[in-house]
Amino acid sequence: MSIISAHELTMEFLDNVLFDKASFVIHEHDKVGLIGNNGSGKTTLFKLIAGLLEPADGNIFMSSTAKCGYVEQHACSDFSKTAKEEMLSVFDYLSEMELELNSLHTQIDSAPDNLSQLIEKQSALTEKFQSEGGLTYVSRVNSMLNGLGFTQEEQKLPVGELSGGQRTKIALGKLLLSNADLILLDEPTNHLDIKSVEWLEDFLTKYNGTALIVSHDRYFLDKVTNKTMEIEHKKLTVRKGNYSVYAALKAEQKEADRRKYEQQAKEVARIEGIIQQQKGFNRERNYITIASKQKQIDRIKEDMIAPESDEKALKLSFEAGTVSGNDVIMIKNMSKAYADKVLFSNVSLNIYKGERVFLLGSNGCGKSTFLKSVLGKIQPDSGFCRFGANVQIGYFDQIQATLDSDKTIFNEVSDKFPTLTNGEIRSYLGAFKFSGDDIFKIMSELSGGERARIALLELMLKKPNVLILDEPTNHLDIASREVLEDALSDYDGTLFCVSHDRFLVNKLATRILILDRGNITSFDGSYEDYAASLAMPEKTVQKAEKKPNEYQLRKEKESLERKRKTRIRRLEEEIETIENKKNEIQSILELPDTAADYEKLMQLTAELNELECKQEELYEEWMELNA
Repeated sequence: MSIISAHELTMEFLDNVLFDKASFVIHEHDKVGLIGNNGSGKTTLFKLIAGLLEPADGNIFMSSTAKCGYVEQHACSDFSKTAKEEMLSVFDYLSEMELELNSLHTQIDSAPDNLSQLIEKQSALTEKFQSEGGLTYVSRVNSMLNGLGFTQEEQKLPVGELSGGQRTKIALGKLLLSNADLILLDEPTNHLDIKSVEWLEDFLTKYNGTALIVSHDRYFLDKVTNKTMEIEHKKLTVRKGNYSVYAALKAEQKEADRRKYEQQAKEVARIEGIIQQQKGFNRERNYITIASKQKQIDRIKEDMIAPESDEKALKLSFEAGTVSGNDVIMIKNMSKAYADKVLFSNVSLNIYKGERVFLLGSNGCGKSTFLKSVLGKIQPDSGFCRFGANVQIGYFDQIQATLDSDKTIFNEVSDKFPTLTNGEIRSYLGAFKFSGDDIFKIMSELSGGERARIALLELMLKKPNVLILDEPTNHLDIASREVLEDALSDYDGTLFCVSHDRFLVNKLATRILILDRGNITSFDGSYEDYAASLAMPEKTVQKAEKKPNEYQLRKEKESLERKRKTRIRRLEEEIETIENKKNEIQSILELPDTAADYEKLMQLTAELNELECKQEELYEEWMELNA
């Protein structure tokens, strides 16, 4: 049974169409992922469904018995309440029943004349109280608070003293506890650490209602959803399956559409050749054939749909400008505490060339402080960190504190890289989706995603051989995250990263560090390897200090393989560039003016021969690397 559907829904702001004639059906118990680039209209669609906006055209139909819930409807209203009291407020109707039951109990104890009426009323109210969860609502609130990562002390704090992220978590918890048949979750994993996200996954998997979820967290979507909707090119596409299934089906469909279009184009070209041939015969029956063939072309063209090009994505690649020594980061007995809270104590570990190390831990455990202590931005209480020979660090700060908020985008880049020409800066900014007058925006006016893109551009231009990244995928949409992953996969330097993006960790990690209660333990492998190991405590983790024996040899082998793939990619780019240059020269050689200029002709011919020799050398290297 459907709980909500939309028919030819169109939404626009001024002259900007977000989506046009979008139609979909969501059934009871569906868990639907809604994806799309930043600014594509996902949150707007949420507000249309919640009744907070009216569509420009089309209709939304909600089941008459269904109740829709949205986070904004559960925003914290009374900042004097404690976190727990605010969460309990979603069950105010049960609290009122409880008070009424207590009152009835007191009245019955006094043995009034209308005793039978009071007992009957008490019985009916008790049945209603129990059927609506009156016996369990307090424990459900406690479970929700614990699952969302609130300590006992934080649960007692007034809402006004909580951070913005914590207040958002309260609103999320109230929505999850509401009796809504359809809940709309807009980036529910924001502000949650991995432990809390995994708790939310378990909650939603067991949740008996229906959920529509906007998220850039692909690992989360894969765990929770059974249907995916995407807004792209102002169209809404719906397919069964989680994110990974959807992405695979989309790629297959895109390839099928491309092949069909190419086949149709070839058929049109073939028939047009026949038409030209028939015209040459210049006879009446040939013109009848021409008319018939033209109708054939018209029918094919009516059915031809040119494949949509990919929406503009980042063009990101990291390259180590120099090679570091084998020992990259050496940490010895490092400790840091604030007041009575110990963040980490007596940590000793080494990170070696070519490793991809990810640091995981709950929110507030000290991960960012640990990175800053490694970088020397925060002085540890004891111990030290030392970098190896020829190490050049590139640091991504999750709050982008390295960016100057008072500068324009253009000046931010040009001031840090003064050797670049204006044309080169514009080209790089264009590759990072900043073009036209956008490059003169003030940095303070940018969104979190835009600032993240500038920070990544500066990292790319710096060409460090060690990347230290603090939550690099925050604020990035799925397309940008995938570009970043590919760039880091091809990177031939060393990576040390804090992230709660399990998809990123799982794809890239060669080693995982876990910061918990002041200690750091180490695990070799991907995130899924680590998660699986938690069920086998005897094989789980080892103390952080490592020895670069067989493990290091394996890492060096993996590093060489990454370098091989990177070199192959760059060879292909160079070969393509030379081919384009050869075509340009060939076109010039075919000009009558060139043929009459003997000196220019010889010069271009020599240049063409030189390019062909160079291209042949590149082909040979390419074949050797692919052997």
